[in-house]
Amino acid sequence: MKPRIVIIGAGMAGLVAASKLYKTNSSKQLFDLCIVEGGTRIGGRIQTSEFCGNRIEMGATWIHGIGGSPIHKIAQEINSLESDQPWERMDGFPEAHPLTVFEGGLELDPSIVEPISNFYKKLIYFSLGKLVEGNDNDGEVDFVRIATKALKICTSNEKEPQNISIGSFLRQGLDTYWIENKEPEGNWNRKSIEEAIFRMNENSERTYSSADDLLDIDFNAAREYIVFPDEEITIAKGYSSIIESLASVLPEGLIQLGKKVVKIDWQPEGIQIQSSEIENLNGTKPVKLHFEDGSIMETDHVIVTVSLGVLKAGIQEKSGMFDPPLPSFKTQAISRLGFGVVDKLFLQLDQANNSYENFPFLQMAFHQPDSELRHPKIPWWMRRTASLFPIYKNSSVLLAWFAGEEALELESLKDEEIINGVTTTISSFMSNSKPREEIEDSEKCSNGYVNSVEKVTNGFKFTRVLKSGWGTNPLFMGSYSYVAVGSSGDDFDLMAKPLPSLTDEDFSSTKFSPPPLQILFAGEATHRIHYSTTHGAYFSGVREANRLLKHYNCDGFSGMLDH
Repeated sequence: MKPRIVIIGAGMAGLVAASKLYKTNSSKQLFDLCIVEGGTRIGGRIQTSEFCGNRIEMGATWIHGIGGSPIHKIAQEINSLESDQPWERMDGFPEAHPLTVFEGGLELDPSIVEPISNFYKKLIYFSLGKLVEGNDNDGEVDFVRIATKALKICTSNEKEPQNISIGSFLRQGLDTYWIENKEPEGNWNRKSIEEAIFRMNENSERTYSSADDLLDIDFNAAREYIVFPDEEITIAKGYSSIIESLASVLPEGLIQLGKKVVKIDWQPEGIQIQSSEIENLNGTKPVKLHFEDGSIMETDHVIVTVSLGVLKAGIQEKSGMFDPPLPSFKTQAISRLGFGVVDKLFLQLDQANNSYENFPFLQMAFHQPDSELRHPKIPWWMRRTASLFPIYKNSSVLLAWFAGEEALELESLKDEEIINGVTTTISSFMSNSKPREEIEDSEKCSNGYVNSVEKVTNGFKFTRVLKSGWGTNPLFMGSYSYVAVGSSGDDFDLMAKPLPSLTDEDFSSTKFSPPPLQILFAGEATHRIHYSTTHGAYFSGVREANRLLKHYNCDGFSGMLDH
């Protein structure tokens, strides 16, 4: 009987693994292959949708660096980079000329915003071990000296330097920046405004990393992360076009939808049998998959591509997702790594009188949460949102990103509650500001701020809302992984390690030889240098397909097990 390979999950990793295995197997028919997907669609955390005539992404949005990206290569091959239908971010990065406003309606001149934002970006690059581009000095700021001092202070405050968080370094860097270079001046408290700008950048960073708090991200481990070069772009025909292309090579019926796996039985210590039972065991396979509908499927190998969030829940439940439970090295890696929630909120502005064409790329700098000056009616879940902006120039659709607790709260709210909360926030920020192109030099204050002169929110009215819900979706339970304090890049390698593993102390005493490669793991959270990305998921799918092809001495094995 031919060996069977079952892939759990029809997202990027699962489809890549399946397409590679199928292409190699189609002529020789060496094994049976299928994908089981718990949901009613393929794509996983990739989900292209439409909103008000625009193509938008509910999940994965960017090709993160087109230089060397396999996603970009596929998009080129299938002509997905151009479209007649408008799509999210079709004109690139509209934040090139943002309008930054301090809570209460005080528009901030770029001369105030840019130095602190540039300082923040350099700190981030410094913390990740990247070269700091351009001049190290911003005016009076000796950046390298401040960053080096901040790192020394962080290290001296930590018993274990390897557990320094990115957040602690950033905050210490800002404190050092103020102490050595800045003093409150003018009629405004410059320090409080600069701190608000800094927090605004941190809030953007939270959506990049998925961490609820930057204090949760390990400083040194995150340095291993590798970014592809060149520009970041969205896909004109949608990210789902990549998924559809991968699935198109698979025959009908190979992907089974609505098949949610609730338990995986496996044989880490081998099957103990009497010689008289051998005949009855012909065709018995070591792994049994139990589905929510009560059905059972036996297989020789299973590639698990579910999210880290699902794995975290699976090892915490009393019944457990795996029987017997996973070895300690695997459960510890699952527990240590971080997995956060990032959600997107799309809102349509009323198109009456084309008033939406005046909506800027709005960056919001909030007061401290405990400040007496904060607007009492702005909901707490809006206060760590960094921006609200059209998805492309003159679009009637606006987009805001949410992370962590705020994202989970957003998922629980009704559309009316969301509209009220966003409207209240915008009113606070824009009711007293004036578009920069209409401001005369005489209206500018000497300290770089703009006088509150004109209400511009008249005519802005929201009519529709669309939000993602990755945190509360039981098939995902979050968005993507990060290196949490206490974890390391080694944990991603442990995540990728197949089972059984006889080198692990849990099974070192076994006298039986278990069938090899019963459970393999793929997905973005199993890639050491490209975690949290679709291309990381892609590489992991190739890796596990190659692992099985090598095991069966197939010609299609490419030797790529560690990319």
